[in-house]
Amino acid sequence: MLGLVELRGHLVQRLRDMVRNGELTERALARTTGVSQPHIHNVLKGKRALSVEMADVILNALNLDVHDLLKQSALGQNNQATAGK
Repeated sequence: MLGLVELRGHLVQRLRDMVRNGELTERALARTTGVSQPHIHNVLKGKRALSVEMADVILNALNLDVHDLLKQSALGQNNQATAGK
């Protein structure tokens, strides 16, 4: 079972992937959540920690929930298991 730290890590990774794939911009995420763009940038770069409150705001803004992060985690674990074979 994943703990809070791992779930936050999965959320940050999902956000990084969305920005990298062009699905989302830091500016759009900042506008949607009311969090400053520099703070979003620092979280995505690993310079600042993602608070539980901010994680909740982001999940709500993107219509995601913990189940989405758990699915992502399961997919990542399956990909790692098959890569090791």
